[in-house]
Amino acid sequence: MSDIEQADRPDRFSAVHRMVDGVRVVTVHGEIDHDVKELLSAALLPGYGAAPPSRIVVDLSGVPFMDSSGINVFVTAHQAVSSADGWLRIAAAQKPVLHVLQLVGIDAFIICHPTLEQALAP
Repeated sequence: MSDIEQADRPDRFSAVHRMVDGVRVVTVHGEIDHDVKELLSAALLPGYGAAPPSRIVVDLSGVPFMDSSGINVFVTAHQAVSSADGWLRIAAAQKPVLHVLQLVGIDAFIICHPTLEQALAP
């Protein structure tokens, strides 16, 4: 398990990732905006040269706000895993965050599940 926190505002953002049955599960807490997009990206995908995980679920139950920076990170991660015949799923997004995802059409190619358990189901 790995924790990623923003050093100057640790109470504002954290991302913890773990493996569950071969799926990288990233649990995010706090607001997703321009200031934390690099941290979110690092939690989702490994560094340069490393192969991306083939399956990722992002648990957004602890995220009350997300701007377009989060959208960009999710699109990039989706493209990376899709190129490896994998998938990215979003779980438990709060209503304001889900509204943003639906407004820009992300839910058309990244499946948004109401719970983490449903997102992890085959």
